[in-house]
Amino acid sequence: MKDATRAGTLGRRPHAHAGTINPPVYHAATILAPSFEEYTRRRGVRYGDEVTYGVHGTPGTYAFEEAIAALEGGHRTRLCSTGLQALAAGFLCCLRAGDHVLLTDSCYGPVRSIASGILARMGVESTYYDPHLGGEIRTLFRPNTRMVLVEAPGSWTFEMQDIPAIAEEAKKAGILVMMDNTWASPLYCKPFTLGVDISVQAITKYVGGHSDLVMGTVTATQPVYDEHIQPGWYQMGLSGSPDDVYLAMRGLRSLPVRMQAHWQAGLKMGEWLLGREEIVEVIHPAMPHDPGHALWKRDFLGAASLFAFVIDPRYGSDAHMSALLDHLEHYGMGASWGGFESLLIPTYPERIRSATRWPAPGRPKGQCMRIHVGLEDTDDLIADLAAGLDRMRRV
Repeated sequence: MKDATRAGTLGRRPHAHAGTINPPVYHAATILAPSFEEYTRRRGVRYGDEVTYGVHGTPGTYAFEEAIAALEGGHRTRLCSTGLQALAAGFLCCLRAGDHVLLTDSCYGPVRSIASGILARMGVESTYYDPHLGGEIRTLFRPNTRMVLVEAPGSWTFEMQDIPAIAEEAKKAGILVMMDNTWASPLYCKPFTLGVDISVQAITKYVGGHSDLVMGTVTATQPVYDEHIQPGWYQMGLSGSPDDVYLAMRGLRSLPVRMQAHWQAGLKMGEWLLGREEIVEVIHPAMPHDPGHALWKRDFLGAASLFAFVIDPRYGSDAHMSALLDHLEHYGMGASWGGFESLLIPTYPERIRSATRWPAPGRPKGQCMRIHVGLEDTDDLIADLAAGLDRMRRV
């Protein structure tokens, strides 16, 4: 089956649930056994393999996990409450005191708080690396390096990474590779074909698609799942809300058509921005001019509608930002993305970089903006943003 068909059918067993098309919501903590023999048998069931206790999973949980694992190409998927929790769990399941982890300098910002907080307190050292290193990442390996975190494209600045090259070097050294695959969704990037061991997603974003749920997933290869993820999930008692599972499954059904619309709308917006005199750079890996375009074309099957652009330094004051943003009709200012609604916010990558500089030498300077192009009519979105840029220029 093609992915569009799989997204609409995976995890669906109508005749196991009185003919309902989607698995119903199971609000369940206690799961009763019909006999002593069955109760005894269930005590030997591995966490996550059967419905034995609410926190371990319900039929709805397992249906959604099955769908995500199949779409990403991994062995098994497990759910937790947020995307950030999924990243933290990926670290905590696999790392121990004395380990060293390499983190791309373009990673999701809150990952830095995990590294400097929980990981540092448990004796794990973190090093940030240039996202463009590719196979040269081997020069940063230490005897105690245990994991490399990759994210493509990177948060805020959307650098592509040569993930197969990184994974190849990591595999030679016995090092795990964990990828944040939220931007592309399970439709447009298949992490395990690139050599990744663990894939993390914020289901909150494109899979949910309606800005009304918060959830994270961790998918892994069989060896990593059996050795690290499955026992770690049991020990930490991680789980997903049954109501959010239902909403996530609903979002998954329409993901293919939404992602196609987002992809095309993002490209149209990016091309329009390239023609505006106030814009000195558009950073979108699916556009041919972008430095990461060749890697995107090689490794990805499609593109999201989340990207960045840089405004000419002449328009970088707070007054300019207020003129641009405060009176937009079709864009919100919010930290999340991936829903049906468009978003636009200023970002400040230079404040968090530690291994690289932003902007990099030779790249244009100016105020960096992150845009999420929603499902509104793209011509309306362009007209609204054009009016904002005109207001900004008049300040």
